[in-house]
Amino acid sequence: MNTTVIERIRTRRPLIHHITNAVVMNFTANGLLAFGGSPIMANASEEVGEVTRVSNGLLLNIGTLTETQVKAMILAGRAANETGIPVVLDPVGVAATSYRSEVCERILGEVQPTLIKGNAGELAHLVGIEMETKGVDSTGSGNLEDIVRRVAEKYQTGAVCTGEKDVVWMDGEIKVNRSGHPLLSQITGSGCLLGSLVAAALAVDGKPLENVTAVLRLYGEAAEKAAAHKDVEGPGTFLPRFIDALAKESWGDDS
Repeated sequence: MNTTVIERIRTRRPLIHHITNAVVMNFTANGLLAFGGSPIMANASEEVGEVTRVSNGLLLNIGTLTETQVKAMILAGRAANETGIPVVLDPVGVAATSYRSEVCERILGEVQPTLIKGNAGELAHLVGIEMETKGVDSTGSGNLEDIVRRVAEKYQTGAVCTGEKDVVWMDGEIKVNRSGHPLLSQITGSGCLLGSLVAAALAVDGKPLENVTAVLRLYGEAAEKAAAHKDVEGPGTFLPRFIDALAKESWGDDS
């Protein structure tokens, strides 16, 4: 039987270990639960290896860095590599400061990611392409297909560039997703939550490229459905409707 990626996620309920942005932990946990996965968030170096080894996937998000957290990320990432579970790295704001840039390179020197997910400015910075950024946001433009290809080749990983359109590069193949809604850019942590769902997509059976692309499309469609709801007047009313849309029971065929 050919099942969709969301059916596989909801059947397996993959446990995703997050070492992530403190600003978005609650939103990320609720969003992953709504979509069908199971979140766990451990930051202490004394336990991150053990937690990772019983998980099905790992998300590393550098949004609110501390040196203690960096150590925990490297320990968890090594455990994930040893166990063979997928690792998603979200280099939030990597171009904003020299410390973030150095930390990201340190993590990538110690941990082999399955996929790196970021906006155009973040990914461009990782491969030395100049692009305008503002804080953790990308404000410039460039050849997104070239950027994801160069990231994938440099770090021997999959790469996802998110934005008005999402571009995925995995195993020498490229896919583009165009679903989504501008209100996603007006709520904190929409990209961080997407990283969690991508980790869940990589944790279940199926071709990784197809799983990731399907989740990107479903995420965008959930935003479109939420924004179209009659009681949505802006980002404040959009957010709970978005969580509801992620929990929608039937999505149709995404294979």
